[in-house]
Amino acid sequence: MRNYKLAIVGATGLVGRTALKVLEEKNIPNIEYTLFCSSKSAGTKLEFMGKEYITKELVESSFDDGFDFAIFSAGAETSKHFAPIAASKGCIVIDNSSAFRMDDDVPLIVPEVNFQDIINHKNIIANPNCSTIQAVVVLKPLDDNFKIKRIVYSTYQAVSGAGKLGLQDLENGPKAKNFSHPIYDNCLPKIDVFLINRYTKEEMKMVNETRKILGHPNLPITSTCVRVPVSNCHGESINVEFEKSFTINEVTNILKKSQGIIVQDDIQNDIYPIASNSTGHDEVFVGRIRKDYSIKNGLNLWVVADNLRKGAATNAIQIIEKLIEENMI
Repeated sequence: MRNYKLAIVGATGLVGRTALKVLEEKNIPNIEYTLFCSSKSAGTKLEFMGKEYITKELVESSFDDGFDFAIFSAGAETSKHFAPIAASKGCIVIDNSSAFRMDDDVPLIVPEVNFQDIINHKNIIANPNCSTIQAVVVLKPLDDNFKIKRIVYSTYQAVSGAGKLGLQDLENGPKAKNFSHPIYDNCLPKIDVFLINRYTKEEMKMVNETRKILGHPNLPITSTCVRVPVSNCHGESINVEFEKSFTINEVTNILKKSQGIIVQDDIQNDIYPIASNSTGHDEVFVGRIRKDYSIKNGLNLWVVADNLRKGAATNAIQIIEKLIEENMI
């Protein structure tokens, strides 16, 4: 079996550390790891795979050693500068930032949904936004069966989506530092910056990324994204209108048979997805499945997933696993 070299860029960050945890759990054979970080964090010692790793500063010559893969989780500016360098040296980059997601030449991949789009990658593959990933995992099999006509997203996003500083704001109570207002005891209807169309950047990410991943460039979608005082796991209320009619039993059975989804929908016993039960898992949880009687062929869903795992680290690692499995190196 061939040996592979994998670089983790941003290894000391929240997503980077989650990636290390997922990789430890998966224990993929025959991979050699190198951990990179900023100059500020260089030299940090991390326990990983049963031994101590010392992080290295990311510099332009870092990829001269010949890596097969790199997972980038260090922000868009770092990705814009260093990912093309890595790609030019034959390294396949899976990038967790927003730097390349909407580039026509860069596939935006969720393995359960559109892995076939990866075929024309040019050594850079984009990981979608965390809130988009969990949504499309659920929407894809329904689109295949009933053809989506319109989507309305309302998200309830955990502070870990804003990194270590987001978690610190929740822990620090009413003293706000990272968000515009204290997240403690509040729900904040602003994630990322406001745009000229009065939507936030996060809301438009969900609109544009969903269209690209599902292959529907003109699909009507609207989104409201809210930061909530929950440490981890994003919740999403998804309202979907279909072209075709459906029954709740049909929807439920399709979702139960779909890869990466766990249906929790027993309302008689108050069983539905919640953050505290979803954290630490790689699956997407869906429940509160019910018809929207205000429109023809309307459906309401409640979707929860671990935004650091499936929403970021795990999705990137699943892409690498699939590339190795399909011998696409």
